[in-house]
Amino acid sequence: MTIEGILAGESKNVEFKENLPEKSIKYMKSVVAFANGTGGKIIFGIADKTREVVGFDKENVFKKMDAIANAVSDSCEPAIIPDITLQTVEGKTVIVVEVSEGRQRPYYIKALGRDGGVYVRVAGTTRLADEYMVKELLFEGSNRYYDQALCTGLDITDEDIDALCKAMKEQAVRNAHNEEQKASIKDVGRQQLRSWGVLIEHEGKDYPSNAFAILTGNGGLHVATLCGVFKGTTKAVFVDRREYTGPLWKQIEEAFQFVLRNIHLGANIVGIYRQDIYEIPPDAIRELIINAMVHRSYLDHGTIQVAVYDNRLEITSPGKLPMGQTIERMKEGYSKIRNEALAHAFAYMNLIEHWGSGIPRIIDKVKAAGLREPEFIGGEVDLRINIYRGQVDTNDATINANDAKNDIGGVENGVSNAGNGVNRNESGTNGGKVPLNKEQIQLENLLQIIEKNPSATQAYYAEEMGVSKRTISRMFAFLQEKGRLVQNGTTRKAKWEIIR
Repeated sequence: MTIEGILAGESKNVEFKENLPEKSIKYMKSVVAFANGTGGKIIFGIADKTREVVGFDKENVFKKMDAIANAVSDSCEPAIIPDITLQTVEGKTVIVVEVSEGRQRPYYIKALGRDGGVYVRVAGTTRLADEYMVKELLFEGSNRYYDQALCTGLDITDEDIDALCKAMKEQAVRNAHNEEQKASIKDVGRQQLRSWGVLIEHEGKDYPSNAFAILTGNGGLHVATLCGVFKGTTKAVFVDRREYTGPLWKQIEEAFQFVLRNIHLGANIVGIYRQDIYEIPPDAIRELIINAMVHRSYLDHGTIQVAVYDNRLEITSPGKLPMGQTIERMKEGYSKIRNEALAHAFAYMNLIEHWGSGIPRIIDKVKAAGLREPEFIGGEVDLRINIYRGQVDTNDATINANDAKNDIGGVENGVSNAGNGVNRNESGTNGGKVPLNKEQIQLENLLQIIEKNPSATQAYYAEEMGVSKRTISRMFAFLQEKGRLVQNGTTRKAKWEIIR
């Protein structure tokens, strides 16, 4: 562990312990959580609050290593074998316990049993797994897919199966890119649905899987897409709200059209023809919605949420990322299928073109439209993807390349009024001055939130504003530089004072 890593503090994959607790369960929960997630490290000998390197005496360090190894071996089920090593930091010896991502999920504490001993990591903390997450881990550990499991309580007829086959072919034809592709589409039949896992054959009779219920919108599984338009950059005031149910392809189209109705439409004149252009590329919007539908967790009873704010389009997909998947790998084009039956059905209906190409293609289309790169948030409980509205200003000489990537990229050039005393009463007419631009309004919104809660964390302000923590840090630095914001108290317990 480097000094820089220690100063960065605890995170999703790193936890500090000043000493070896008398009761091993205090850190065994984290061992189990790391094995159920993407792995991680527990570093003994570093104070978690102050990050002070305490270390261990040379005489005792090997006894403590043996105690950790024995505790992990005795306490966890299935067996977890950590890599336990020594490291010297600031001249002191610390113990590093590295736990790899496990494949025999769910891992749990023996003494608590599977019902009460399964733990996971969420936002850098260890938490008891919810019931749906335990089921998710069970499917991952047995290398099975929830959408291919039998849907209990749903009876289907031959007519229901034929109707699904017909509807899927109609969608495949509708989504074809050209006449040649249309002509190559074959009928989909029962045998194909069985091979995908949409139907389950038993003793000569076909039964529906969860995928059948999800695709058709029947079977007691509440699968819905919640769409909303909000005033400002938070969910405080909503303008419109819709919930779409029914077949998945219908939900995709309705959610897609909802977004198009609520974003700006401009135009280019090419020769004598008018060419309509949306502020966010429609192909990227549609592909994001499709991606959410096929990769979400259907064990999680939440809904896909499509939200349009003044500054962004936000799409939230329920469920943690599948085992082995990370945001970084996803952006690089690595595809990890969570719902195999749905993936086959979507591919047949020409909703998916090439495995793994969706996210990189979305990023490329958004950047090509002059917008900042999409923002990916979460992955532990749900996945949120933001596409920010408004083109990045690449011509402003006062903005450097790094500033252009965040949503206050024009702050140095266009926010001097906000830095020198624009207040809420001036936001409409600006007292006869030039109207506030988007960056000025964002800063004023932040000041209002700080005024209501001056002792909150930057993570809280980022959530309220709907932006990243990095963006909030930049906004704070700018406001402090301009003398609008003063920090009182300690770094850990800061209280912000607004200077008018």
